[in-house]
Amino acid sequence: MPNVSDRSDSEFLESLGYEQKFERSMSLWSNLALGFLYLSPLVSVVAMLAQGLTTAGPPSIFWIFIVGGGQLLVALVFGEIVAQYPIAGGLYQWARRLWNGQYAWLLSWIYLACVIVAIATTAMFGASFVANLFVGTREMPVVPTTPGMTATIAAVMLFVGVLLNLTGTKTLARIAGAGLAAELVGVIGVGIYLLIFERKHSFSVFFDAMGTAHDGNYTTAFVGAALVGILMVYGFEACGEVAEEVPNPGKQVPRAMILTVVVGCSSALLSFAGYVLAAPNLAEIVAGKVVDPVPDILNATIGFWGTKAFLFIALTSFLACVMGQQASASRLIYSFARDNMFPGAAIFGKLTKVRHTPLWAIIGVNVLSGLLLLFVYFFPGALFRIAGMQMLAGYIAFQMVVFAALRARFMGWKPAGLFSLGRWGWVVNIAALGYGIFACVVLATPSSDLSLSLLDRWIAVVGVSIVIVTGWLYLVIAKPHLRSNAPEGDAVSFANAMRAKSARSTGNLEVREKVLRASASDQHRHLASKS
Repeated sequence: MPNVSDRSDSEFLESLGYEQKFERSMSLWSNLALGFLYLSPLVSVVAMLAQGLTTAGPPSIFWIFIVGGGQLLVALVFGEIVAQYPIAGGLYQWARRLWNGQYAWLLSWIYLACVIVAIATTAMFGASFVANLFVGTREMPVVPTTPGMTATIAAVMLFVGVLLNLTGTKTLARIAGAGLAAELVGVIGVGIYLLIFERKHSFSVFFDAMGTAHDGNYTTAFVGAALVGILMVYGFEACGEVAEEVPNPGKQVPRAMILTVVVGCSSALLSFAGYVLAAPNLAEIVAGKVVDPVPDILNATIGFWGTKAFLFIALTSFLACVMGQQASASRLIYSFARDNMFPGAAIFGKLTKVRHTPLWAIIGVNVLSGLLLLFVYFFPGALFRIAGMQMLAGYIAFQMVVFAALRARFMGWKPAGLFSLGRWGWVVNIAALGYGIFACVVLATPSSDLSLSLLDRWIAVVGVSIVIVTGWLYLVIAKPHLRSNAPEGDAVSFANAMRAKSARSTGNLEVREKVLRASASDQHRHLASKS
């Protein structure tokens, strides 16, 4: 299908009820890079390798397959929605158009909590790699990080990410592209090298629990390692958060989402397998005697300077990942505020005049992430449990969109964007919801470590419950949905109008594109007259 001009993209956005203010300077490659970096197989593998191996041994790698397949189903559902509604704000806008403003408010509040926590946890997971890059020596290549060092390095990463984000979409696209290149070298390049030249174990090790079964029952241990996959395979939704900055988003954004999941999972599998098979001290890692195994494995295989080069690549990836998460959260808040649905909407709903960036949304997000850094500084053992709460919140938000899409199908919705699953839409939607419920149950299951306090064992559920109750109370008391006159709940009628006029068009793809946009404009005028 031919590329669509910026003008026609702007006209289509106007037909959806919004004025074009962002620069459409993000290519398919850059959009893919943003989602890929948010997913970041390099970041997630180095962060979760030790956790996965100590919990369930080498078979924990199979969670990447399980979660990758489930999240691909979710990405396909998201692709149908964003193709019809390519609007900044992603999940918020999709839920609003599929259901209503109240539902969208609560969903977005939950998802925003997930992303704010993700910014902080990504920066903290990257702290040890930054420390080893600049401080590690031949005599002591792996430097243990203190809570103060972790908090300081993470704070610097947040600050640098904010400065770069404030320079505009073009800088975000360039950094995302550079980060993607670094990811591919650091994940695929290193993974292939380790598998070919440094393999010390046979592939059968991936079927060896290596003593992690509890009282002969391996199921509990394996389920406990779910974060290996769940923490890795998310972030593809970030492609949709910046839909107003992408030319021809109805075609490009769904493609970027799907590629993010497929390429990201493939890279993560290659990297995870490479580290496991090349580890000279695998038994010690599984036994929990090696806190940070990746630098140890690299020093033993590619040497001191090779490790330094990898750590530099890792630093680039961590920073780009933080930047992408900051951009995603700020666009969500901006879209929220633009509809007068967010506290302080008059401030957060503005873009800077020169760079067209949501300045105060970016700052607000990172102030909250900074406060979380302080919390982990005082309670350093809470990092992984907070990450679990983060993922539970994210999965709940995802499945609220998937459920809203299924409800809309029951109401008669047939996706009318440039990406559609056709008759497979029902099957994929139901399967995606089933997978999401399964993942939420796994994430909500308390830790099997009885030495932890009751609160620590249930921290994910407690944290998400606080977020949900807080958002619900604000919704009931402040009633933000009553302050907004933005379109909502129009997925069925909007798709019907688009499809009706499209059916009368010729088979020419370019003409069909123009007809879809014209019918969308008619539908918007109809909605405006009703309000």
